[in-house]
Amino acid sequence: MGRYVKIGLVCLVLGVVVGLISFRGLHRRVKRLAETQSADEKARHEVLAPPISTPTDVTAKAKIFWASGPDSVSPVDVELPLSADPVERSKQLLDELISDPPSPDQRTLPADATLLDFYLLPDGTAIADFSDAVASEMPSGILSEQLAVDSIARTLDSNVTGLRRLKILIHGQEVDTLAGNVDLTGFFDLNSPPTQAILPGPPNAGSLSPGASPSPKPPAAAALKKTTR
Repeated sequence: MGRYVKIGLVCLVLGVVVGLISFRGLHRRVKRLAETQSADEKARHEVLAPPISTPTDVTAKAKIFWASGPDSVSPVDVELPLSADPVERSKQLLDELISDPPSPDQRTLPADATLLDFYLLPDGTAIADFSDAVASEMPSGILSEQLAVDSIARTLDSNVTGLRRLKILIHGQEVDTLAGNVDLTGFFDLNSPPTQAILPGPPNAGSLSPGASPSPKPPAAAALKKTTR
């Protein structure tokens, strides 16, 4: 083997070693950057929506559904202080879903999205009212929108009893779609695949019993009535 060939091989080996060291360093820096970004997002979310605490809070294990791939969500067991009140409990769960995904890739809702309010009607209809950011900052595409709805519906369904169906509003208003694809004009059945919306039914479908009305009456009631006619 010639001298120059040996020198070339040594240089090649050194180049590979240097490349591996550089790659490991880059990987660590990317990981630290992702962790810092997640911490910053959580801190910003806590400013926008301070953590919810109630007198009945008990630390319990909850199943929060985050993305497990480009088209599916899976539960992650998380210990949280959860209220005995189903409305406050739902708020705490959705706040966790938004603010603290295990990794950026598992996020299903925009970091700047906030839950403005949550209502539970006597017939088991849950109404989740999100800020505009849930739509305006949603990555484009039907898969990302389906992941968002799936994560909301399955997180509620797995941790709060008595919910029958879900209505999603944006800033107190009913909208046609989440961000151009998934239909939000109907309801999402919490006892079947959550991405399958229940289309508006015949008159009085899903209406409250005679004389029954939610208290306090949510401002979303007008949008809710619109979908049941």
